[in-house]
Amino acid sequence: MVDSFVFRYMREEDIDQVLEVEHASFTTPWSREAFYNEIHNNKFAVYIVLEEDNKIIGYCGTWIVIDEAHVTNIAILPEYRGKRLGDALLNKLISVAREMGARSMTLEVRVTNHVAQSLYRKFGFKNGGIRKNYYSDNQEDALIMWVNL
Repeated sequence: MVDSFVFRYMREEDIDQVLEVEHASFTTPWSREAFYNEIHNNKFAVYIVLEEDNKIIGYCGTWIVIDEAHVTNIAILPEYRGKRLGDALLNKLISVAREMGARSMTLEVRVTNHVAQSLYRKFGFKNGGIRKNYYSDNQEDALIMWVNL
């Protein structure tokens, strides 16, 4: 099924569709300006979109600093979840990070988001600590996870 989907780097003209995914996925979504700045002004940022029939159904991003990749976001439209597309998207992000010289990858995830944690563990991510009160919407803690690439 994943064969019918296309991965590519995010462009400025993708921001409207990425915002749809963002708003459907997060309680405190990023703004248009945040994505614009990531694409144009952040030399460490790499963002990938997942398309089906020219419609963006998911995206992910990372900052690659020296040999470390920090996942900023990963999201799939709700109606496409449960189809292993998150696996495919994370796998693509890991491949791109490796190609760009990353030797490890880290991320933060809500301590209550067991579905996402399960996905990350499938890729070898291990618990690395807690960031207290990390999320601004409800002060929920974040679990820090790491994997060697």
